[in-house]
This record gives sequence, structure tokens and C-alpha cells, in this order.
Amino acid sequence: MFARTTVHAQQTTARDRSELPSAAGMVAGTTSMDVLDNSRKLGAGDRLSYRVVQEKRAPLSLMVTDSGEVEVPLIGRVRASGRTCRELAETIKPMLQREYFIHATVIIGLDAASLKSRGTVYVSGQVRTQGSIEIPAEERLTVSKAILKAGGFAEFSDSKKVKLVRNKPGGKAETTIVDVDAILTKGQIEKDPVLQADDRIIVPRKFINI
Repeated sequence: MFARTTVHAQQTTARDRSELPSAAGMVAGTTSMDVLDNSRKLGAGDRLSYRVVQEKRAPLSLMVTDSGEVEVPLIGRVRASGRTCRELAETIKPMLQREYFIHATVIIGLDAASLKSRGTVYVSGQVRTQGSIEIPAEERLTVSKAILKAGGFAEFSDSKKVKLVRNKPGGKAETTIVDVDAILTKGQIEKDPVLQADDRIIVPRKFINI
């Protein structure tokens, strides 16, 4: 038997979030983590439905706080911002299995999406307008879209070697080279990374032989 845990969700107004078809029904009727959404990144203000199948209880409502965390019964605060529902469930699963369950099946669904900005990315180098760009709440902002929002490439840009710099846990930065030319001219959208808060896009100058 486990102690009853009460979760107090952070209050938000209707204008701060976009109501979706309730995830509670899906969460209540699902027993597989494989079907959880793995595309949309969560952010502050999102409201979630949560349950552990082995507890045999109705889903609980959790809120992603402004700090990007959710208060999870039994284990406390867990970072949710920047993770999908499936990633969050996979993060919580081993935490529960350390002390409370032999096997834990964690089911999480998005009930209401926040309309708040998902954060800011920064575009610099050979673009027409350098600076910061807000990540809209309900948009998959990618490298190519951010460059277009920055006015497009400048005259001497190297669109095949755009740098995406992302901070990783521990303070390390990871740099990925993105061929935006192939994305825009050849339709290779699978090569267009989805941006996260604080990502930096650096468009280099093309080296020209004279």
C-alpha cells in the first residue's frame, strides 16, 4: 500500500493555454508507454494527465511549472520542459522502480497546451536580421524556419554549413552542422532540427576563391 498523495496543480487562466481533447480518457485506457506522444516538447503551463498502471488509480492532473518541472507523486520534482510525454514517462519510470515498483508503466498525456512562448533562440552571422526569436507555443520551430523568420540568408552566407549550438547537461555545448540549402531546395525536411529554448544558430560566411 502506498500513502495517498495529493497534487496541487498550478492555476492558469483560459487565455494562457489551449484546451485539447482531454487526455485523461486516453491515459486511463492505455497500458503501453509505446503509444505516448514523442513529437511535441512540453513547456511551462502545460497541463498533463498522469498515472502509473500498477497503482490501478484514476489519472492525476499535473502542471508544468514556470521552472519547467512537474511535481510527481512519490518522487517529487522532475524536469518536464523540453521533453515529450514519452520522454518524461521514460524518465520517471526508473525513479519509481528504484524504491516503489518492480515494474512501473508510466502513462502521460497532454490535457491542455500552454499558449506561452516556449523560450527563445538566437540567430547570428550571415542572415538579414540577427537577434532573438521567440518559439511560438504551438509551432515546431526548426532551423530553416528560424532563418526565414530572420529575413533569410545574407548575400555571402554558406547555407550548407549552418551551425546549431545546443547546451547540454553539465554545461557542455553540442554543435551540429545543418545543410539548410538541402532542406529548402530539395525538400529534405528530415534534416531540419526542431529547436529548443536557448539554441543558437550561426550562419557562416561562404569562403570565396578569387
